[in-house]
Formats: sequence, structure tokens, C-alpha cells
Amino acid sequence: MLATSPQFKDNAARALEDPGLQKALTRAKGGFLSKRSAAVAGLPEFERLRDIGKGIKDHTLAHLDFYLEEYEAQVVKAGGQVHWAHTADDARAAVLEICRKAGARTVTKGKSMISEELGINDHLEAHGIRPVETDLGEYILQLRKEPPSHIIGPAFHLNREDWEDSFRKSHKDLPPDRVFHERRDILTEARTKLRAQFLAADVGITGANFLVAETGSSVIVTNEGNGDLTQTLPRVHIVLASIEKVVPTLEDCTSLLRLLARSATGQDFSVYTTFSTGVRRQGDLDGPEEYHVVLVDAGRSNMVGTEFAEMLRCIRCSACMNHCPVYGAVGGHAYGWTYPGPMGSVLTPSLIGVDKAGHLPNASTFCGKCESVCPVKIPLPKLMRHWREREFERHLQPGAVRSNLALWAWFARRPALYRLASRAAAKALALAGRGRGALRSLPLAGGWTAGRDLPVPQGSTFMAEWHARRGRGA
Repeated sequence: MLATSPQFKDNAARALEDPGLQKALTRAKGGFLSKRSAAVAGLPEFERLRDIGKGIKDHTLAHLDFYLEEYEAQVVKAGGQVHWAHTADDARAAVLEICRKAGARTVTKGKSMISEELGINDHLEAHGIRPVETDLGEYILQLRKEPPSHIIGPAFHLNREDWEDSFRKSHKDLPPDRVFHERRDILTEARTKLRAQFLAADVGITGANFLVAETGSSVIVTNEGNGDLTQTLPRVHIVLASIEKVVPTLEDCTSLLRLLARSATGQDFSVYTTFSTGVRRQGDLDGPEEYHVVLVDAGRSNMVGTEFAEMLRCIRCSACMNHCPVYGAVGGHAYGWTYPGPMGSVLTPSLIGVDKAGHLPNASTFCGKCESVCPVKIPLPKLMRHWREREFERHLQPGAVRSNLALWAWFARRPALYRLASRAAAKALALAGRGRGALRSLPLAGGWTAGRDLPVPQGSTFMAEWHARRGRGA
């Protein structure tokens, strides 16, 4: 996938000025928050379960080589085959080779972020194979030739009128004057169009939420059932998964599943939770004749053993972006690559380089909400801070930023002078505000005041208040 992360500031500016996007963000983001909150409140042991989930992932990452080898052995035992892909090119080549051997002309796909990362659709199309997205959100994005803007709600940025307009333009064999009375009509039309594709597909490609080393199973969670049709109807099933998706046992998997849906959509469990193990066995009513797993590294192993290894705990629930004020303002496309929001601000620099994605870890208020809702307790603000440090060490920031940080550091190392300067700055801003409460413009702060007012400081400084409260025994 082509990265536009270096243009994050321009992307964000366009997003803020896009009325359709702002309407979609305002309409959609609240539902995720309220549903997650209700689901968590209904499970008293949720915090304990977060600790369990963190422990499972940490243990697996500490022994990743062992569990990956055990997973491969179980896949082979069940009649499947594992393809190890060190790079994105290796993964694309493996998928294409499997499709060619199957004589595939049409490939159905379940929603898969790793396939977006790899650009599988473009690669297959370039070699004469037609991929068909079967997730409703991914389907309309394929029609519109757009990338997803959210991990679990890929069409998060669209409004109902966008759906209707795209369906009219793409489904030209249907009456142009048809009326979409409700959302269900959109779903019905998509189902009608996709049904024939499911039946015609030679190969089905899915992602995997988890890979179970104990059994060699791949696990997907969906709310539409498209994933089940994608992996059971075609003769060949390809599972695309990154190496950190493996977990040791079925019990570990179910513990993480209890966290996943609650954190993502506020459900106890998704409508469909499907475990697939190997090829069709004698007596099975459906299932593939060939079962392939393409295990993708593409930079993940470089994170193991580093300060960014904790990012590999991620179970792709999207809770961090659902609660992020930056994502809520600019949406997912502004981040410029596959993974948006706080998790993308850590993962993207890890996979494509901080030189290309250095803006992302800086696009954070550090409010800490992302860490507080992460089901496996990834310290996202800390990891973003590590990337800021790396960016500073490599002199990737503009000279003015580095000079200002150096000036601030000089004051910070001299506490008495820092307190004196902060008091003076607060008084100067209060004087400039002249009782108005906010400043609409300020020299050297144009980046802030171009889009919002700058509040005038009220009362004493933090340090003065801190010392006063300590003196009162607070």
C-alpha cells in the first residue's frame, strides 16, 4: 500500500475541511464508545481479563519461534501447508503462486488488514486475477477504489448518501430510479451482487484474528458471515496472517476473544466466530480441498526484543482509535497507511520507518485514553514517546522544532529559572488577553491559533499550585 504518511499534516488539514467526513465522524464515533462502556460494565472481571490477555501475548512473544513452529506442524498434520513470507514481496508471490496453481480467475476475500498492507488486490489484478471483497464495508470501498479508514469499520468515513450514490454508479444493471428506503435495502442489494461471486470463486482469502498453535486452527470473527462463505465454498482457502497472531492454546484464544468483541463493537461475542482447521475431511459437508497459510513477517520480527515489542500484543480491536481525539477529528485516511489511530502511530513507523511516518507519533495529545481502553494494556503513549525520541536522535525534525526543544530543555534543567520564566509567560499572556479568556492569534503560535483559540492562563502556575497544596498537606 502506498504510504502518504509523510504528508500527514496536509492530509489532516484536508480532512478537517471535508464536510462529508466530519459529518460521518460526528455521527459514528459515539456508538463505539457507549457500546464498549456498557459491555465492559457488564463483565466484572474485565480488568482481570485484560491482565490475562497481556500475559498470554507476552508469553507468546517471548517464545514466538516455538509457537510458530508448533503451529506449522499442526497445520501440516491437518492437511494444510504453511508458506513463510519474510517480506511483503514474498507474501504477494506466495498468494499469486497458489492462485495460479488453482487456475483461479476470481478470488473472494474476507476483510483483512494484512491484505491491505500487502496490496494483495492490486497484485492479483495486475496478473489477471479478479479479487472480490465480500465484507460490506470493504465491498463499497473496492467499488470506490478507496482504502479503509478504520480497522473494524472500513467505511467509517462514508455517509448513507455515499453508499447510495456508489451503488447507483456501480450496479448499472439495476433500475436507476430504485429507492433505498432504509439501510437494509443497501445490504440486500450488496448480498444479491455478492452471492454469485461466492459461488464462482476458485480461491477464498481470509485474514485471521488468531492462529492457535495447539490445533493449527485459524480464527476469524465477523458479523456478516461473509468470512465463512469465503473459506468454505471455494476449492482453495488461503489464510493471510502476520506472525504475531499466533497464541498457544484454544483456552488462550477464547480468553482473548472475550476481550476482542467487547473492546471493538461492544458485543459479548461477534455474530460469527469461526475456527478453521486444515482441509475438508471425509464426511464434511463443506470446506476447502486445499488449505494454505501465508505467515507474514514484513518487519515484525525486528520489533521482537525491542522497546516496541509491546505493540505486537495488539489484537486489532480499534478501541484506541475509537477513543482518540485526533482520530476523531481527522479520520483514518489522514494517517496515510494501513493502520490509523494510536496503534498505527506506533506500528506504522515500525514497519515503514520513522523517516516516513514520524508525523504520526507526534499527532497525539498524550491524553492516555488509548492505553486505558486497550484490552491487552499496550502503553501506546510511551511507545509514541519512544518514536519521538528516535526521530529527535536522527535529526528528522525541522531545525526550528529542535531549537525550541533545546531551549525548553535548557530551562527545564534549571527549575528555579523555569518557574520564574513560566510565571512571566503566564502573566504576559494574561495581559495580552486583556480579560477576553482566549487569544485568536499569537506570534510563534500560528500553528495553534490557525485552527483554534489559545486559552489565556488562569490563576497560578502548576508548580506554584503544587507547592501551595503540599504546604497545606493536600
